[in-house]
Amino acid sequence: MLQEKSMSKIYGELALLLAVCINSLGVVLMLYSGAGISAISSVPFAFSEVFPHLSLGTWTYLFQGLLILSLMILRKRFVPQYLCSFLVGFVFSELLDVHEAWIEILPTALPWKFLYFAMSYLLICIGIALSNRCGLPIIPTDLFPRELSQITAVGYPKIKIGFDVTCLAITAALTLLFLHRLDGLGIGTILAAFTMGKGVGIIGNWMDRRFQFVSVLANKLTWFKPL
Repeated sequence: MLQEKSMSKIYGELALLLAVCINSLGVVLMLYSGAGISAISSVPFAFSEVFPHLSLGTWTYLFQGLLILSLMILRKRFVPQYLCSFLVGFVFSELLDVHEAWIEILPTALPWKFLYFAMSYLLICIGIALSNRCGLPIIPTDLFPRELSQITAVGYPKIKIGFDVTCLAITAALTLLFLHRLDGLGIGTILAAFTMGKGVGIIGNWMDRRFQFVSVLANKLTWFKPL
């Protein structure tokens, strides 16, 4: 109890806002580094390359909407929290387009690209750790494997790995079929897939020792709480 009183308090709403801003920048910065894109963003990226009349942000919230619809079908009921998650995902998607609009002003020399990848990796780890602690609905691409694990009673690690591998397989198939090359997948994609979970865990443990996360909305609106 004494330890909790000495910890700094962070509101979940602020944590979620920071997570959305940080993660959207991290995804675009990782792609700009040339090391590949994160698995959960690879499918919208592939569609944006194959069908460029819609932006990456637009394809991202279309993909997220499909994930939300799939979860509601599996649960066989309307879930208000999922709509909140979709709204969060919509903001995330729009921020992707915002970052894509200015990112090309950054220098592209090889040393800079190594720095961009390291920064993006760290940003995404921090963003996911904040999302997991905010106590509020999170973006659909993070929500989907967590909820599918609950619905199917299959362990989260298996579901998460299967989801990521499926996303990468769809990306590879789309880009090979329509562009005749692998696009968006690189060493960074593979490295992130196998190590980012550990990175998120380390940063999350560091946060847990220093901060207490509380949510005003989750306490006032019971339906707003994540399942």
